[in-house]
Amino acid sequence: MLSLLIALAAQTAAPLARSWPTHEQDVVLKDFRFRDGEAMPELKMHVTTLGSPHRNAAGQIDNAVMVLHGTGGDGHQFLRPQFADELYGRGQPLDIRKYWVILPDNIGHGKSSKPSDGLRMKFPKYDYADMIEAQHRVLTEGLGIRHMRLIMGTSMGCMMSFMWGEMYPDFESALMPLACEPIEIAGLNRMWRQMLIDGIEKDPAWNGGNYAREPEQGLRTAASILVIAGSAPLNFQKTYPTRQAAAAHVEQAVPAYIKEMDANDAIYQFDSSRNYNPWPQLERIKAPLTWINSADDFINPRNLPFAQEALKRMKKTARFRLIPETAETHGHGTHTWAKFWKAGLSGPSEMPLLPFVSEFVSDGDGTSG
Repeated sequence: MLSLLIALAAQTAAPLARSWPTHEQDVVLKDFRFRDGEAMPELKMHVTTLGSPHRNAAGQIDNAVMVLHGTGGDGHQFLRPQFADELYGRGQPLDIRKYWVILPDNIGHGKSSKPSDGLRMKFPKYDYADMIEAQHRVLTEGLGIRHMRLIMGTSMGCMMSFMWGEMYPDFESALMPLACEPIEIAGLNRMWRQMLIDGIEKDPAWNGGNYAREPEQGLRTAASILVIAGSAPLNFQKTYPTRQAAAAHVEQAVPAYIKEMDANDAIYQFDSSRNYNPWPQLERIKAPLTWINSADDFINPRNLPFAQEALKRMKKTARFRLIPETAETHGHGTHTWAKFWKAGLSGPSEMPLLPFVSEFVSDGDGTSG
């Protein structure tokens, strides 16, 4: 849902999107077992890809890049111009003539299996580790990948990037977490998530998840909280400089948000962070890691003191950047505006995450040879 709000806020500021050559597919994972012991005979994972796989001399795919979305989002959010037009084109950091870009819809999101498909609150209570296990099976069983060139993610996907480095430290060559902290979801970050969940469940119309119509008051509470969580003070002041403009934005954003939400899906999505805490095992991360946060991020505020200690514990291959707050940044949503951070992928740097692969380039826009 937070990803949706960011998209709604960006619609008036972003240029029209160009059309990118994508491939859509479902990967069905048989007998998927969740960490709490629950199981599903079939778990559907929807995947969007751009570009083509390249195989090295040993026949192994060596150009796969996975981008992980945030809470309430899906893989298609990375086709929006503020992300895609900065990264996928000729000579850009994720040039799809050179890299095979993989955009999964995570469990509970997009076109992948989720509570609103029919199980409602009987759907298994997935968490981030379950999502990562599903991603790993999609990559290995569904797409035939044995090693990732890069795993990057925004918000929830940022947190999963840290977890990938701990759960599968030899599976990726580089990591790029955007907009998160490698600590337990606690303090204000857990409080607003809990209020969002409580706001839905306290609406009598929710009826334990067995509603005939979406619980509108509960969803209005959730959407209102998400407007605040996705805020960018300087940007909002510039974009909505009058009382009338600010009120009009909220009056448009909240109903648009509600229209796209399912109450049970939202509860699952925001509760799935309940046991996230990579802090105790940061030393397991081996891959070079570039971690980027934004100074105007409500969810991950600039004065949290964890970055310096985390960098010390993640070897000498980790680096951290805090994007300064300006009237042009987008709060938590800055993670999706690649112009603010794409230099961290390639270009002049003492440690580029993704130096271009030079030996396979075609003249086409969307294929590699």
